Amino acid sequence: MPIEVESPEQLGYETITNNLSESSVTDRRLSDLGLDLSPDGEGSVAALDDLLLCYGDHLGDPVLREAVAAGGEGLRADDVLVTPGAAAALFATATSLLEPGDHAVVVRTNYATNLETPRAIGADLEVVDLSFDDGWRLDVDRVAKLVRSGETRLISVTCPHNPTGTMLDRAALHALVELAESSGAVLLADETYRDLTHGTPLPMAATLSPRAISVSSMSKAYGLPGLRVGWAVCRDPRLAQTLLAAKEQIVICGATIDEAIAGRVLTDRARILPPILEQVRTRLDIVRTWLAGQETFEWIEPAGGVVGLVRFRADVEVDTDRFYEVLLAGYGTYVGPGHWFEVDDRHFRLGFGWPTEAELRAGLTGLSSAAADART
Repeated sequence: MPIEVESPEQLGYETITNNLSESSVTDRRLSDLGLDLSPDGEGSVAALDDLLLCYGDHLGDPVLREAVAAGGEGLRADDVLVTPGAAAALFATATSLLEPGDHAVVVRTNYATNLETPRAIGADLEVVDLSFDDGWRLDVDRVAKLVRSGETRLISVTCPHNPTGTMLDRAALHALVELAESSGAVLLADETYRDLTHGTPLPMAATLSPRAISVSSMSKAYGLPGLRVGWAVCRDPRLAQTLLAAKEQIVICGATIDEAIAGRVLTDRARILPPILEQVRTRLDIVRTWLAGQETFEWIEPAGGVVGLVRFRADVEVDTDRFYEVLLAGYGTYVGPGHWFEVDDRHFRLGFGWPTEAELRAGLTGLSSAAADART
């Protein structure tokens, strides 16, 4: 997928000065988190030496699963399946539910995996395209018109949305749940940015119905993608057992040390998350101020997460190939071009949570300068 081939880690971080392509908060070190990682709570990180590196619980570390379940009303630890990142949970869900020819409805734009995995399986995939002019809002009625009762196997949405940062409202979420229940489909809700909602978070979709699967991870909101810890939450015992079987076929179990650390972090999220949110909202305000002071770009302001989908205004004539070339070569700035998300390259994903404030400001200046250079 282009989003992987052209990712900053593949391009080489050393080639980028102002990295505005990342879709997470700033990467953390363990020392940044102020955690006591010892088994008895009275030691240091070195006490991880005592952790037995055996095959772990196939569902995932019990402490971690308890912490995930605590984030949703009525959830039990056994409703949680820990996976190697959210990507593995998304992959396991699609491959468990879909066979060649099975019908699926997926919202687009979207994180590429949510589109490409059903395609790779050979599913009968129909998309509901979101539009800037509609504020990137999902019209549930459009989804309902595509869903085939008794035939549609999967309805796939993301909230907060990647790459736009927009959100469903509560009524739309409940309508999607009801649609899944009435049609016999499963609602897959990619909720990776839920902990970075800028207002009041929606409930986990999985708390509303056994027909819903909620997916999230430690990567985006906590800045810990190197732990490779994500999860799927599902209250349907039969479906949950199928997801567990899929995980066992792929990895058997997760990395014991990763899950142990993730469990400590998530258990302490009431302390860890607020300063991260404050930092994210400061960065969002920087982008908001920049956009208000120019007439080249526009966006629908994100309601959650650390990314937004920016586009050139309609009256701006620009050579997009030159824009991206000059942006990186001349200004050391990298963003996620629209083709990563199956839209044209007049759009780009702007990640504002990962860079430092200085890098963010320099990158925004670079965007303005590169755009001026690439005008036709």
